[in-house]
Amino acid sequence: MITGASSGIGAAAARLFAAEGASVILMARRQKPLCDLVDEIHASGGRAVAVTGDVICSEDVERVVAVAVERFGGLDAAFNNAGWGARGTDLHQTEDAAYDQIMDVNVRGVWNCLRRQIPLMLDQRTGGTIVNTSSTAGLFATGALAPYVAAKHAVLGLTKAAAAEYGGRGIRVNALMVGSTRTELTEGSTGSGRLVAARAIQHRLADPTEIAQAAAWLCSDRSSFVTGGAVPVDGGCSAV
Repeated sequence: MITGASSGIGAAAARLFAAEGASVILMARRQKPLCDLVDEIHASGGRAVAVTGDVICSEDVERVVAVAVERFGGLDAAFNNAGWGARGTDLHQTEDAAYDQIMDVNVRGVWNCLRRQIPLMLDQRTGGTIVNTSSTAGLFATGALAPYVAAKHAVLGLTKAAAAEYGGRGIRVNALMVGSTRTELTEGSTGSGRLVAARAIQHRLADPTEIAQAAAWLCSDRSSFVTGGAVPVDGGCSAV
């Protein structure tokens, strides 16, 4: 299950996971690019299903999980990737609506997914693995982006708490600390993403596929001894 799958990191993950043999269920708000992506995966010999929905709505998330059971028999791994960026407004000038949207998508969205994915994984008695998309903003302040920084710190907290609660029952939960990545979101930003990229050791934006590769590793048995982790995929930004 991949959320935010219609573009950027989510779409790259969908292509990669399917190419590696996973049956993928894709969730996003935009129907056409989601359906186009499913057609592309099918044309390449993969298996994919699109379900339009919003992670803010718990009923939408529940519906996606139900489709995963109906079409694929269960849920082995989830990449909770849907997110929303900040506009670079000073904290004291940020409007309530902007704060609510950032917190709802980035935090409530992950919360809703965890609350629906974990019970299914427990019922299956085969465990599972969950990856949540956080950010370098979950480690340190990245400029005039206070609600976004707070939201990505919260994602890391949810990840650690879930890993601690369910690790003994076969469920691994990790977070990706993503650096600035070349997506529609960063292309439409005020430039803060490029400022973060400039401070990274590699001095560039990531390609979405580079983030997807890390998510695929965490979703696989190759990372079987990794849980509760905050895995940086940031070109060295968090090292300096």
